[in-house]
Amino acid sequence: MRAYGYIRVSSVEQIKGTSLDEQKRQIEAYATLKEIDLLGVIIDPAIKGEIPIHLRPQGKLLIEAIDNGSIDTVIICKLDRAFRSASDCLNKVEEWGKKNISLHILNISGQTVDTSSPMGKFFITMMAGAAELEKNLIKERCSNGREARKREGKVIGGLPFGYDLAEDGKTLIEEPIEQEALLLIHELKSSGHSLREIAAELNDQGYATKKGSTWTHGHVQGVLRRAA
Repeated sequence: MRAYGYIRVSSVEQIKGTSLDEQKRQIEAYATLKEIDLLGVIIDPAIKGEIPIHLRPQGKLLIEAIDNGSIDTVIICKLDRAFRSASDCLNKVEEWGKKNISLHILNISGQTVDTSSPMGKFFITMMAGAAELEKNLIKERCSNGREARKREGKVIGGLPFGYDLAEDGKTLIEEPIEQEALLLIHELKSSGHSLREIAAELNDQGYATKKGSTWTHGHVQGVLRRAA
């Protein structure tokens, strides 16, 4: 068997940690144990799972290897490293199976799954379905929680930039320093400045984001979008 391993992490912070190295170690150890010829490990750092694998910068290389027949096996650590959802995984298993490509997932509900066997295909169908169900149940619980907070008159989600909570835990009150920054953001935007230019000016003047970090164009965009 000739294989590529595939690794993904979703944030820059994870790149600096051990997640990438640990995933790579697990894949290499598994390939050695199963006597699989591991041609390499493809890495997509700081990529969100919602992006289809064929549109990811390095995920494209994996799909090319599958399409040109240079591999017959794909190894990943967990389902969500490569796929957007359980249904996405099942679709890819079916698609890759027609090309005689087997998928090995090292940890799905604590089990290792190899789709080259009938039992492996059955197991991944069951486990992927259970994962999708749990994901939907979590979404439902979160939605119910938001509705309950709304009925109680509480703030939904994070506090908007420029405001704090009053002592009653419900009422929004203006935060003076953030209001100054908010005014500057709108003034610069009205003057035709780009998001990056606005972020740079905020940092130059010593303003911090809601979480106390330096400004980026994404932070500015978020503030403007929420204020719209």
